[in-house]
Order: sequence, then C-alpha cells, then structure tokens
Amino acid sequence: MTNKIVQPKTSIILFGATGDLAKRKLYPSIYSLFLSGKLSDNFVVIGAARRPWSDAELRENVKKAIEETHLSNERIDEFCQHFFYLPFDVTNTESYLKLKHKLEELEAKFEIPGNRIYYMAMAPQFFGTIAIQLKKEGVTQSEGWNRLVIEKPFGHDLPSAQKLNNEIREAFSEDQIYRIDHYLGKEMVQNIEVIRFANAIFEPLWNNRHISNIQITSSEVLGVEDRGGYYETSGALRDMVQNHLLQMVLLLSMDPPIRLATNEVRSEKIKVLRAIRPISTDEASDYFIRGQYAAGEISGSEVPGYRQEKNVKEDSTTETFVAGKLLIDNHRWAGVPFYVRTGKRMAVKSTKIVVQFKDLPLNVYTQKSEDMTIHPNLLVIHIQPDEGITLILNGKKVGLLGETIPVDLEFKNNSIDGVNTPEAYERLIYDCMLGDATNFAHWDEVNLSWALIDPISKAWAESNEEIEQYVSGTMGPKSSEQLLSNDGFKWWALKDL
Repeated sequence: MTNKIVQPKTSIILFGATGDLAKRKLYPSIYSLFLSGKLSDNFVVIGAARRPWSDAELRENVKKAIEETHLSNERIDEFCQHFFYLPFDVTNTESYLKLKHKLEELEAKFEIPGNRIYYMAMAPQFFGTIAIQLKKEGVTQSEGWNRLVIEKPFGHDLPSAQKLNNEIREAFSEDQIYRIDHYLGKEMVQNIEVIRFANAIFEPLWNNRHISNIQITSSEVLGVEDRGGYYETSGALRDMVQNHLLQMVLLLSMDPPIRLATNEVRSEKIKVLRAIRPISTDEASDYFIRGQYAAGEISGSEVPGYRQEKNVKEDSTTETFVAGKLLIDNHRWAGVPFYVRTGKRMAVKSTKIVVQFKDLPLNVYTQKSEDMTIHPNLLVIHIQPDEGITLILNGKKVGLLGETIPVDLEFKNNSIDGVNTPEAYERLIYDCMLGDATNFAHWDEVNLSWALIDPISKAWAESNEEIEQYVSGTMGPKSSEQLLSNDGFKWWALKDL
C-alpha cells in the first residue's frame, strides 16, 4: 500500500522575507517541498518586509539563496514565479489592507481556497502587533484555514511569554498557533519515538528499574560570532535549555501515548513537565551550573574569550555553557537523573543522547576477577552532525583470558550536516500545511518550561559569584564534572561514542 502525497493549496505570508532565516532556511525548505512534489502549482509566497523591494528583487534573492544549497536548480525559475513582494510596515493599517487585497487577487489567480500560513521570521516584539492587526483588518477572514507560525524565543521569561501569548490569542486560537522549534524536525529527534515505541526490546527497560541516568549534550565549537548583542540578552539557558534540550527530555521520558496523534503526544509531554521537580532559587546551584568561555585554541587556531567578542560587555556574566540535572518525580523515572549540557567553543561539535543502563546486581565476570572491567550498556542516539544509533554491549575479548570488551552495534544515516540543510524546516513547514501540530510546542509546554527555568535565571542574576571560565576547546568548566560525580556518574566522552 502506498501513501499518496497530499499537496496542500496554500498561501504563505512571510514576515521578515529579507532576513537571514528566510534566506538560509525557509526559501530552500519550500523549494525542496516543491521539488519533491509536496507542493502543487496552487501556492504563493508573499514576502513582507520594510525594504522597498519589487517582485523581481525578491525572486532574485530567493534564487540566490537556493543556489547556495545542495538542491537542484532544474525548476528554480518556475518556482520563483510563485513569489511576490509587499513593502510592509507592521504598525501601519494600510499595509494590512494591501496584504488582504494582494491575497485575494493571488488566491483567485492560483486557485487557492483561502488557506493561509502567516510565518513570523522576524523580531518577536512584533508578533503580537501583527497578529492583532491581521484580525482587526480582516486578513484572517478567509474561506479556508488560517495558521500562525512563530519562531523562538517565545518570550524571555514567564511573564513576557504570557504577555505574548495573550496578544496572539486575541487573533488566533491555540489550535491555529504553531510554535516552531527546529530541533523537533530533526530526523533523529523524531526517531526517538520510533526507537522507544516500535521496538519490543526497549520499552520494557525504559524506566528506573533498568536505566541509571540519561545524558543529553549539545556542544558547539563556534563562539557567538556576530550574535554577541543577542546572546547578551539570552545566554545558553534561555537559548538552548528552555526549548531544545527540554523538548528532548520530554520525548525521552514521556509515557507511550494512546496513539500518535497531536493531542495525545502533547498530553504525555505536558504530564512529564508537571512531574519535573521544581528548582527554587535557593536550590539552583545544586542542580545547575554555568560557565563562560575564555580564550583558547580551536583546530590549531587561537580564539578570543566571550568577553572579547563584538557587542559583549567587558565584565559580562552571560553564560555560554550550562549543565544541569533534572529529576522527574513519577512512577517511571523516580530516582533517575536527566543530565543536560550545552555550550559554545567546546572541544567537539555534537548533539548526542546517552542512555546508561544499570549494571547487573550480581555480575559473574566481576566475581571471577577483581581486575575485570565491565562496561555499562549504553544506547547512544546521534542527532548531529552524524545521525544514527549505537548500542554498546559487552563481548568477549579475543584471547585465552576471558576478558570482556565493549562492542558497538551501529546504525548511521549517510547524511550531511543537518544544521546547514533545510530538512528540519522542510518537515515542519509541511506539517503546518497539513495541520499536524505534533512537533510544535503547545502553550502549556512553553508556560511550564519557563516556570521551571525562571528561578535558575533569577538565582544567577542575583548571584555575586564570579562566573566560572572554561578554556575554549574543552568540554566546559570543572564544576560540570562535579555535578555528575556527586551522584557517582561521569559525562561520557562524545568523541569516543
């Protein structure tokens, strides 16, 4: 039985069409959908931004963005004919009326039944303004469906996230809002559910009786580059932990849903968030540590410290590294620490999940000899740059002594670095067209995640302690190792897995 590809007839209104996200991710992603037959000829993209561009200028930029990717150019001119530009002032009523008329004109021409995606690829302070004006000026009054896609950050703390949500909800209902987290579109992140729920050998072991700890690491060798100004207001905790890493924790720890439907999957993730042990401001240092990269060496080249980067304060206390421990107080996970770690200017570029299984209570091989070493069984999920799964077991070492040796059972996708390719966005944009919100964040997830993170941010903001420095090209500050050794564990070396 073959699944017929659905080709949604859709108008995409792209706010921030001249920006970096549109060029690097969105244009190549939409083009890839077009090449793969997931878009019919019944689609248009209206680019809206402040620059006084014409349709021709937008199309030239779209073409250039696609030519910089690995995608075929065979249908690029045909594709670009679906793009139109509208100079836009988000605070001006006239701009919304022009957008409404443009949509009606193009939807008649391309036979699109009023299905509209409003994609916010711009500064988040304008999200609420745009959403309210779209409704007020009647842009969302169409015969088809209307959906709003917003990029992170969804606020910078709980009060700002609540304010933003209240503004957006004046114009769009929760089921019309698609909060995009590109990590949820990555192939191996989506594979977590398959590994857990489609394999009989794992689900019976996926609990505190058989798993000792789970480690999630997302490390980069790059520094903040030209994003120092943004990073000063964000930091690694807000930029990575509150969304990307926490989402992976939820996928790894949620109970099996009744079925793989949007509401069922979201419901299980929200249950986990409610079960994560709250961390008070006074307890923050027991569960989370932070660091900031100092000057060092990457691939043989000297690199500056964070405080020497552009648009960064000389005495900045912004964290570029975070390591933390989360405890989930439910029947399945009580007593199992989930360790998360992320940082810039680290030794390797890698995103990996390591599930460490408990040792046997009575191992005949360690009884046989005190010198015998038994390696813990590990399941390693490689997210990027490699994609795949490694199961590390113990086997017999060749020879007469009967010693054991770790044996790797590997599956790896032959793939190129997913960070520079549009696959995650391509998948999520198509999901939005289909109305599948499974891999988008529900407001309850955003609300609960900020409630968890805010006390840690507050503790760091009020702290008088000097932020711990770590040398660029290492795996973070020493206190990160202490966080695990206090529990009798260690970070697994990513390059060895």
